[in-house]
This record gives sequence, structure tokens and C-alpha cells, in this order.
Amino acid sequence: MNTMYNFMIKIDLKDRKILYQLDIDSRQPLSTIGKKVGLPKTVVAYRINKLKEKGIIKSFYTVIDAFKLGYTSLRFYLTYQYTTPEIEKEIVDYFKKNKHTWWLGTFEGRFDLAVIMWVKDLNDFYSFWKKTLKKFRYYFQEQVFSLYVMLYLYRYSYLLEDYVESDRTKFEITGGGKKVKTDDLDFHILKLMAENARMPVTKIAKNLNSTVTVINYRIKKLMRLGVIQGFRVNYDFSKLGYQWFKLDIDLKEYEKKEQIIDYIKSNPHLIIIDESAGVSDLELEFHLESLNKLHDIMEDIIAKFPNVVKNYRYIYAVKVHKMHYMPEE
Repeated sequence: MNTMYNFMIKIDLKDRKILYQLDIDSRQPLSTIGKKVGLPKTVVAYRINKLKEKGIIKSFYTVIDAFKLGYTSLRFYLTYQYTTPEIEKEIVDYFKKNKHTWWLGTFEGRFDLAVIMWVKDLNDFYSFWKKTLKKFRYYFQEQVFSLYVMLYLYRYSYLLEDYVESDRTKFEITGGGKKVKTDDLDFHILKLMAENARMPVTKIAKNLNSTVTVINYRIKKLMRLGVIQGFRVNYDFSKLGYQWFKLDIDLKEYEKKEQIIDYIKSNPHLIIIDESAGVSDLELEFHLESLNKLHDIMEDIIAKFPNVVKNYRYIYAVKVHKMHYMPEE
């Protein structure tokens, strides 16, 4: 686990403030970010380019609620057996190339691989899964499926010691809403913005043979309908000394779940709360400096809510291979 720190990069407070602002809204103008962090626009641009060169900033992405486009999200965890590094790479590449995969990660802990897919037709997915098993079943020791219902995405508040408390409440919620009416132009706008949240409206209009006025209207409409949840920065947190951990908690008293959530959501290192049917009662994701920090969080929860937690398990990400909120079809 400690190998990640061999590549840790030191950045100053101004860079952290820029990352923080990009996470709140990566589409905001550089001049606006400059006013918030106390730097000229040109310096903000220079620092962002440097963060890109260092591999800290990987991309700018749009959080899209594909549930509102009529998709269901399925997640499955896999535990390997009898594999080699070459076979594991083949499995990862297989899921990565699949157009329905929107998140893919390699883990340490209980599971080895997690795949989250957008699905419109369960029969189509089952056909795909049968083909997958014919190809790789020998290498799967365990398969655990769950229905992904909702994600609560929180800001990277831990980037700053004096973050704004209210920013913790300005999270994105994907899932749980009704399907909304969209057309092909909406879909293509979303597809472009999913890959580059900072793409200028003029470029989007040119690519789609439309006008700036129409594109601006459509983007605002998609935001109003909740299809576009927000614009964020995809950055390599491991380069700043953090690692992704996920807690799966089973509860003796399920009715205390919301109380635990109300308590833990103020933790600046909490980045996601997953709501799913299956796997565990409570799923929490964090960016933390070490496994000891994760155990500290669990000890705190157990102390705060005695005799409520039945047990807990954790996994931590070695590598995220794919993250794309927009279905590719």
C-alpha cells in the first residue's frame, strides 16, 4: 500500500484552492476562479497547466444522471482465481472496451475488480453476461451483483483546512428521479461534455452543426431537469498522498442508518455515499492518507453508535481504469 507515496507530489495552498474550485464547478471561468483564490487569470491558467503536466489534473468531467435518460445501473464485484497478470489485463480490457461500462476499478481487499454498467434492457445484459462467463468463468471465484440506485457525491473538502462548511451540502445526487424527455441533440451534447466539461459552447455548437444560442439553451435545460448534476475535476488523488477506500457496513439496527449518515457526512474525507440493493446496509467512500485513518473512522462510528454496527469490510482502489458518466451508445 505504501508504494503510492513514492510518487507523491507537493503542491501549495494556491494549487489546492484551484483544485477545490474546479471540483465545485470546473466549468467556471478562470477569471472567476482567480478572484476566489486571489490570483490573476493568467496565473490560474499557468497553474492549471502545470497541474496537468504533473499528472495531477487528468480531465474535467460532467456528472450526468443517466437514470433520468432511462438507464438502470448494475454493479458487480469479482474475485479472481487461477489468474496471471496477463489474464487479469485481458479481463480489465474486456470490460473497459464495453460501451455500457461507466466505472471500472481494480481493488485490494475482499474483491479484485468492480464494474458498474448502464443497462436499458436486463435481457440484453443477461445475454452479455452469459458471453462473459463463457469467456472468463474459470477465473471468477466470486461474483456479487447489486442494483445501483443512487449516489450522493460530496466535494473534495479535505483539500483545504478552512473549507466552506456549506459546500458539504452542495453535493450531486444521481439516481432516484423520473425519466425526462430528451432528443438526439441533447444526447450528443451530453456525450461531448461528459469527456470535457470545459469544452467551449462555440466548439460544441460547431461539432454538432448548431448555434451557440441553441446549445446554451439546451445545457441550461439539462441542468434544470437534473440530467446534468455538475461539472467536476478528475484528479489523481494518489499524487497528493490520498487513497480511495470503500466501507461496507452491516447494521444490527437498520433504522439507525440515517443517523449515521447525518453524522458522517460532515467528514471532509467522505466523497460518496452509495445507495444500492445488495452488498451491505451502508456504503461509504473516502479519500484517506492511510488504512489506519479508515479504522479510526470506523472506531469513531462504533463509539458514537454503540451496538448498532454488526460488522464491516473494506476495499481500496489500486487503479481506476474507466470513469464515464454518460452511456456511449
